[in-house]
Amino acid sequence: MITSFNIGVIGNGSWATALVKVLTDNGQKINWWIRNKASIEYIKRRRHNPNYLSSASFDTALLNMSEDVSEVVNSSDLIVMAVPSAFILEVLQKIDKTSFKNKKILSAIKGLVPGEDVLLNEHLLKQFDVPLENYFAVLGPCHAEEVAAEKLSYLTFSGIDEATTTSIASLFHTSYINTIINSDILGVQYAAVLKNIYALGAGIAHGLEYGDNFLSVYIANSADEMACFLRKMGALHMVVGEHQKVKAPNQRKDINYAASVYLGDLLVTCYSLYSRNRTFGNMIGKGYTVQSAQLEMNMVAEGYYAARCIYNINQKIGAEIPIAETIYKILWARMHPEEGFKMIEEVLV
Repeated sequence: MITSFNIGVIGNGSWATALVKVLTDNGQKINWWIRNKASIEYIKRRRHNPNYLSSASFDTALLNMSEDVSEVVNSSDLIVMAVPSAFILEVLQKIDKTSFKNKKILSAIKGLVPGEDVLLNEHLLKQFDVPLENYFAVLGPCHAEEVAAEKLSYLTFSGIDEATTTSIASLFHTSYINTIINSDILGVQYAAVLKNIYALGAGIAHGLEYGDNFLSVYIANSADEMACFLRKMGALHMVVGEHQKVKAPNQRKDINYAASVYLGDLLVTCYSLYSRNRTFGNMIGKGYTVQSAQLEMNMVAEGYYAARCIYNINQKIGAEIPIAETIYKILWARMHPEEGFKMIEEVLV
């Protein structure tokens, strides 16, 4: 059963566009913040986003589009935050401090707040007084391109309020989207940040012409390293192969680290050709500078910014994450990729 919400979507990149498609396919009316008026007029005329996922078409009768982010927030009681983490502060600065009062926030952001090195929920609590019980996250493994093509995908919705999490998830359940509920709101967000770093590293390895054999060992070690960091941050569900007894043969098992939102998202982001982070890393491995790779892609690779944020956080918590730290040094401290991966070779088991 789909619960009634006035839904606002903040962002018009590929992931925001994919989520709007899912919601409107379910007949949901959307208040949609789009950065510029030209794109709004184009969507009204042509029924698809001119810049992202142009194959996804919309019923424009369900779209109330505006270039005023405050208007969208004030008209909505469930707000989907779907801008790249690098731009989140720029967007939030346009919103009044009281605008989120009594509203539900659904984060579709797979990164940390830049400069603060905190999850979005921490920033919203400090700056907008949004309590954790009003904050939720939607995560993969799910590439926007496959959602646009209506290929079966799984979305995980996480929140400490199980009833509201279930209601929000029901808005997105379609013939091509299966939804999963999870209460590990902090762990799933950190996992989404880390997997982008490791996927960027997988791309560097590919650019350096390492093969599949190496990549399998690299990803296995990255998964172990990610679990180590998540434990330090107090994440739940880190034990693989242990589940509570299910009541029926077709009942879903409880979630552990092998679930899609942790290990599954890491795997698809490291392997998929749709992965921006893998693509960005591949360019770095082939000799591009960070700046030239950014210009070539014209899209945000979250793993680039995440590498610095996680490095800074780990200076405080002291998790053993040599792979992530080496990728940070390649991206931010000008370590040569070949030198960095020689170091990574030595820590793999």
